[in-house]
Formats: sequence, C-alpha cells, structure tokens
Amino acid sequence: MKNFTWGHGVFIALGSFIIFILSMLFLFPNGQKNSEMVTDKYYEEELEYQTVIDAKRRADTIQEKPVFSQNADGIKMTFPKNINNANSKIKFVLNRSDDQNLDIKRSEQLDANQSFTIPAKVLTKGNYTLRLMWNTNKTDYRLDYDVIWK
Repeated sequence: MKNFTWGHGVFIALGSFIIFILSMLFLFPNGQKNSEMVTDKYYEEELEYQTVIDAKRRADTIQEKPVFSQNADGIKMTFPKNINNANSKIKFVLNRSDDQNLDIKRSEQLDANQSFTIPAKVLTKGNYTLRLMWNTNKTDYRLDYDVIWK
C-alpha cells in the first residue's frame, strides 16, 4: 500500500475542481431564465432620462399619491381627487423582466371614482414593474411600483 503524498493531494484537489466546474456547467445552464433589455432603444432613451428623474422627483413631493390594489378583477389604480380627465393624461407600462411579450402598455381615462382597472385577463402570474406616468397641467409625474400578480 502506497503512502499518501502531496502529489496525490494536488491531483485530488485538481480533480475536485474540474468536477465542480463541470457540474456548474451542466446542472445550472445559463438559459433557464430569459433576460432581455427593457427597451430596444436603450441608448436613445438613456440620453433623455433626466426628464424621468425630474418626473419621479415631482411625484415624490405630492401629498396624495395614486395607489393600487389587487382583486380578482385585476389591478385597480386610484388617483387623488385633484387629478381628473379634464386636465390629465394617464399612461402606464407593466414590465415583465423575464418576458418582453408579457409587457402591457396603455393610455387610460379615469372613471367617476378617479380610478381605472387593468383587467386580470391580460395579466399572467409573476412579477411586474408598474410604471405610472401622468401629466397634469403640463407637468409630468411618474411613479414606479413593484407588483406581484398571483
């Protein structure tokens, strides 16, 4: 029976490292999660991002912010009473980071209750980023919400 030498230890360590790297290669493939860019015009929109920063800053300063709630009908956005259809334009984007085909982008009108609903039939289970943009009296506002639709 041979004695265990430092050469055997180096060989075992190198073999273990190779087995670890190969297991990472085959057990955790890179293609399990789809990661796409948020927009195809990323660099053009990046140059105009200061307007987004300003709109977010203005939205943070308002007293009453729009709120969302979830129910079986969908996601309901409710706005404060000072925002109405006469002086406001409201748009929203629901982004899915894992699949661009599930993104939803629309313009909406507020109903009599100062709200609108994103219907459940257009939503699929998963994580969304809700980007709410509105313009009141020629001033832009923007709020971002993280939404988990179950």
